[in-house]
Formats: sequence, C-alpha cells, structure tokens
Amino acid sequence: MGLAIQLLGVPRVERDGRALPAPRGHKVWGLLAYLICHEAATSRAHLAALLFENAEDPLAALRWNLSALRRLLGEPGLRGDALQLSLPATAYVDIEVASCGTWAQALCVPGLGRELLEGMSFSDSPSFMVWLATERRHLQASAEAVLREAALSRLAAGATREAADLAGRLVHLNPLDENFQALLVRSLAAAGDGVGAARQAAACRELFARELGVQPGPALAAAMRTATAAPTARPATGRAAAIAQLEAGEAAIGAGALDAGLQCLRRAIVEADVTGDATLRARARVALGGALVHAARGRDEEGATALHEALDVGAATAAPFAAAASRELGYVEFLRGRYERALVWLQRAGSLAGNDSAERARIATVHGSTLSDTAHYAAAIEILREAEALADGVGDTKQVTYLLSMLGRAQLLCGDLAAATDALDRSVTLAQRGWTALLPWPQALRAEVDLMQGDVDAAAERLEHAFALGCQLGDPCWEGIAGRGLGRVAIARGETQGAVEILVDSIARCVRLPDAYLWGKAYALDVLCDLAVAQEMPQASAWIDELHSLAARSGMRELTARAHLHRAALGDGASGTAARLLVLEIDNPALRALVEPLTTERKVHAERGP
Repeated sequence: MGLAIQLLGVPRVERDGRALPAPRGHKVWGLLAYLICHEAATSRAHLAALLFENAEDPLAALRWNLSALRRLLGEPGLRGDALQLSLPATAYVDIEVASCGTWAQALCVPGLGRELLEGMSFSDSPSFMVWLATERRHLQASAEAVLREAALSRLAAGATREAADLAGRLVHLNPLDENFQALLVRSLAAAGDGVGAARQAAACRELFARELGVQPGPALAAAMRTATAAPTARPATGRAAAIAQLEAGEAAIGAGALDAGLQCLRRAIVEADVTGDATLRARARVALGGALVHAARGRDEEGATALHEALDVGAATAAPFAAAASRELGYVEFLRGRYERALVWLQRAGSLAGNDSAERARIATVHGSTLSDTAHYAAAIEILREAEALADGVGDTKQVTYLLSMLGRAQLLCGDLAAATDALDRSVTLAQRGWTALLPWPQALRAEVDLMQGDVDAAAERLEHAFALGCQLGDPCWEGIAGRGLGRVAIARGETQGAVEILVDSIARCVRLPDAYLWGKAYALDVLCDLAVAQEMPQASAWIDELHSLAARSGMRELTARAHLHRAALGDGASGTAARLLVLEIDNPALRALVEPLTTERKVHAERGP
C-alpha cells in the first residue's frame, strides 16, 4: 500500500491500491521515467533540451509538465534548477525492483519483460527517443537476468518444473541466447522430460542454423547431462572421504588436470551429502562451482547451478561458503554484463563475509571491476585500492595480481597514464612470477599505454606475446583483448584493411564461448566502429548498432556514449545530443574531450542560425 509507480508496460501510478487518473500527454510519463532512471540531480536546461527541444519555449513546456508530475505524485520535490525525485521510502517503483530486487521480488513485478512506457512514442523529441530506446534495451536485459537467476535457483532447489517454466519464458524473450536455450534443455531433462529436452535441443540447432548460420556450442549438449554430481560407486566413507576428494580435486585443477579434478569434486559432493553436514555440502559445491566458472571454458551456467545449490544447502549455517558462492555468482553476472544483478549478489556476499579480509578483498575486486565496466571510475578506483590493502594484508598475491590489472584498466580508461603504468607493470611482474594464465590481460592493457604514448613498436611486442600466450591457453578473453590491441597497432601503421581483419577476428574470438567477458567484445567493437566511420566503410552503421545494442543492454555507460558518438559522426544529430547528455553523467576527462568538438560545432551552428 502507498505510492506505486509502474512504468513497465502501460504506465500507471497507484496510491493505496487505486489507480490515479493518468496525466494528459506522454511527456509527463517520459519525464517521470527519466528522473527515476537518472542517477543524479538533473538541471532544467538538460531536461528541456532532452524532452522539449522542438517546443517554442522548451523551459515553459518543462514547467507545465513538472507541475502535472507534482500533482500526479503528490509534491515529490522537483523545484529549483537541480531536479531530483524525492519519493517516500515506502514507494514502490517497478523498474527498481526488476533491476535491483531479489529474483523473488522481481518475479512479482506485473510488467516484468514488457517494454518501458509500452506503446508510447516521442517523435518530436528525437534525443529522448534515443535515450528511451537505450533504456528499453537495458530493462529488457534486466528482465532476462532475473528470470535466468530464478530458473537457476529453482533448478538448484529441485523445483525442476518451475525452472523449466521460467527458462521457457527466457527463451521466449530471447531465443538466440545459447545460455537460455541450454538452461531450458537442462531444466527439462532434470524434470524427467527427456523427449522434451531433446526436442528443444533440436529446435535450438535448427533456429541457430537458420538465423545465425552457426551451430550451438557444447553447452547445449552438456545440458542433457543434468546432475551436478554423479556417483561412480556407493558412497560409504563419510566426512574424511569428502574432504579427501575435495583436496584432491582442488589440487588436480591447480595442476591443470581439469577433468580429473572435476570428477573428484563431483564425488566430494556425493560424499558430503551422505554426511548431512550442511557446511561440508556447501563447501563442496562452492569448490565445484568455482572450478567450473574459472577453470572450465564455457561452463559458467553449470557452475552457477552448483553455486545456487551451495546457497540452498548452506545459507543458514555456512556463512563463509555462502559468501563465496554469492561472490562467484556476482562474478558470473559481471562477465556477462548483468551488472545490476552482480551488485545484488556482491551486496549479499558482503553481508555474509564478516571480518574475513581475504573474502572481502575478493568481493571488493569484483565490485570495483563492475563499477569500472559501467563507467563509475572514481568509485571503482577507490574500491580497488581498498581491495589491494585487504589482499596485501593477508598475503594474497594472486588476488593482488588480478586487482592491479583492473585498477590499471580503470586508470587507463580515464587517461591517467602514469598511474595506469604503475599498476599494470606491477600486475605484469607478479603474473610473470606466479600466474602465467593471467599474464596476457595486464600485458595487453599495458600495451594500450604504449600506444597512447606513441610507442607503437613496444606495444606490438607486448601484444604479440600476449596474443600468442592467450592462444596457447585457449582463453577467448585474452585472445580478444590482445587482438584488439594488434588492430590498433595496424591502424597506427596505416594498415587499414589488415586492422579491420584483425578486429573482426578478435571480436569473434572473444565471444566464441557462451560465458565470455562481454565488456571485452564491446571494447573491441568500439575501435572497429571508430575505424569504420573514419574510413567511411559501408559496414559502419551495422557495427555501431551492434555496439550500441550490447552496451545499452548491459549498462556499459561509456561504451553506450561512444556508440552515440560514432552515430553522430555519421550525421545523426539526435545521437550527438544523447551522447553529450550521457557524457555529462560520466566523470572521465578522456571521454569528455571527445564530446568537446561536437559541443563547439553546436554552439557555432546556434550562433549562425538556421
């Protein structure tokens, strides 16, 4: 009861369960949606330019709509020049619940999966339409994320028919997502519907061949094998056997014997289940889930199922392992660009971690990386530095190695080359000493610094090594990031056609598995779009569309702004306005420098008149 704002589907506002009369026109709804989605206070000039750019008196039109909005909501502030909604703490806002609530809360949102401001168009406000299209994509992705999370949780709890129904909704929303298809197949198989699972797998293969010209990867076939743990003999040795299998599995995976290690960890789950010890059962599942996420390529979804099982069996009594499971689930969401869900999991992990400095360092590392991906750079850098202090304090060199690479990346993206050099050099040195499997990542980022400083030969040398090592490791992310750099080297050397071929290949490499790091794809696409626009290539528009779709769905704010900038360079004025407005929200001097020419051009045009 109280104030309820529903913007998914046909918008409506309710008070105490009764719908309030809708305001006249669409602009009040557009204004409300923007103010709710926008993170900070917004100036009147900003809103007037966005929603009323073609009005005879934009500020007067804004004043009228603000007055209507205040009447609708009951005086929610919205006075002065800096406008920000001031809703009661008890107010219900469907898009906030759908994005940041638990999956159980999100499933209760009436319009989950429906379009933001469904059926409404703002053709006389082209800049707002650009923003709205971006936000609609993002909220659609949020709906998919919570449905997936719910399906995994129900599958882990043994509610297989519910899991299959939820996975079916997912596939209906996005049939070309291989992970969603595999989840539906796994859920059907777990529910005992082997025929249905086989039919769904066949339908998926036919759809992918027809629409994409490819076949699904091995994850679809693996989905038919649903058991997290399959005993090979009757378990009878209890707790000691479970711990022995755990230790053997972890040692085998650490030594690179993945299949043998996974078999030991699966056996450890069986042995732990016999003991009835919730802590041991959770520990075994966290070990298997973590191994599938970090060591086994393309098996994050299977790993996520094991992690959900860990929470199901140990959330009440095994807080350290529940914290680790939540953090790993946040990491899976981070990789796939489901950043709001990642933050939900990381918040849960933090509440369970207590005073465990090592776990808090790991949580902070994923948190800082998530904030960096979404262009909250100052907060990301601060949190990553806190993570470094925590990891240093417990002597976790491996964690320091990784977080330094993420810290250096954030500093690189902001143009702070001196700080980025320091962090990345330290990460490279530590990786060379004890974590070769990570080395291509900081090495490729360090080469970006060389390129920005004009040392193309040094960059090429680092990138060639990073690419070769990434290929040897078979890591799509490392191949993609190094390939992006090599594409930039080719551009710097004037080898345009070679650069295009390298970049296209790199983009394909970095997402060849269904659990790849999506930010890496968008990062490489940005370079390809920039080159295509500069060379007036016919593919430029399609590549920009691909970048914008990926960045907007995920909430990669800087890369969304860059997609708008690329489109503006092709002559789209509305995208130029949207880019300027979005960049104002991002504290990155390097990005703002790209917008200054557009702002200057706009001022000159205004002074000259039409």
